[in-house]
Amino acid sequence: MVARTNPAVRIRPAAAWRRTRDQTRWAPTSGRAAITPGGSALPLITVEHLVKTFPVPHSRDTVKAISDITFSIEQGETLALIGESGSGKTTVARCLVRLITPDSGRIAYRGSDLLALRGAELTTLRRRIQIVFQDPGTSLHPRMTVRATLREPILLWGDRRRADARVRELLEMVHLNRSVIDKYPHQLSAGQQQQVSLARALAAEPELVILDEPTSALDPNSRLEIINLLVNLQRSLGIALLFISHDLTVVRSLAARVAVMYLSKIVETARTEAIFERPLHPYSRALIASVFPPEPGRRRDTFRLRGEIPSAIDLPTGCFLYSRCPMGVSRCTVAHPPLFDIGPGRASACYRAEEVPPPEQLPLHV
Repeated sequence: MVARTNPAVRIRPAAAWRRTRDQTRWAPTSGRAAITPGGSALPLITVEHLVKTFPVPHSRDTVKAISDITFSIEQGETLALIGESGSGKTTVARCLVRLITPDSGRIAYRGSDLLALRGAELTTLRRRIQIVFQDPGTSLHPRMTVRATLREPILLWGDRRRADARVRELLEMVHLNRSVIDKYPHQLSAGQQQQVSLARALAAEPELVILDEPTSALDPNSRLEIINLLVNLQRSLGIALLFISHDLTVVRSLAARVAVMYLSKIVETARTEAIFERPLHPYSRALIASVFPPEPGRRRDTFRLRGEIPSAIDLPTGCFLYSRCPMGVSRCTVAHPPLFDIGPGRASACYRAEEVPPPEQLPLHV
């Protein structure tokens, strides 16, 4: 269903589609959630101290997929969650839509605790959070046409009399020609399949769409089409996006804020332009420096990590990056540093974050 699923968890294709179907079968609601008087609002989504572990098959060990994750998403913004494969990004997404249940922590939608809701209350709120997976080929039912796929959520909570008209509106919204309406998933390109997946999510009129590596399986042209589509949809519909990706070029062009994950933890958060100009966590520095090669005559960050990534089954005491980090000091081995506030909208889980040199002090690349 989603690439880079935790190695302790395997999902077969049939189960993958059933989970996607269950995700779209949410009850109708009347209108969007109210904003508090005075124009201010609670964050759309608030995640606090989220923890999730998975058992290792044939062992007493566990894999810590996410550890003490805290972040929020405002209405209408795009937050990118970035990091290497296995860092926990997909597990965060699955917890947000209740496909899996976290071990502990809190997830709130406009202040309402999603983990405490049951029955009708849960289905009422869950409609506002939709998810689009990395591989549309496994999340679309192979025996349902595009028309049937898009009609299903509309018939559940929309105007049944306008179902066909709404299907046509959704196709236009995601820039798909009506000629695909009676085609099956295998008759579509990967890019078209992803557009159908996005249209299905939009049929619920969500306030948040979670996009789990939506472009990684696509060719460059389809990738560009999806990115432009997401930008236009967010502007026209005012929806929030949680964009999960390891493609920093796409993240830089799409997201307003970035949260960086490393080995189950968020290690830095900042506005997109700030984190790409001056990342304040050693992992963020190395990640960005490895993706964007230096240009002659411009200053560059030569910071690099060393060694191998520790095992998620046996995480070290203290900072998980210590064994690889040139900036490591003795106190890094005692406890994992929390996210320290380092100015408006900035936080870094590093004791030495403020020692990172500003861009003007970096060496010139010759």
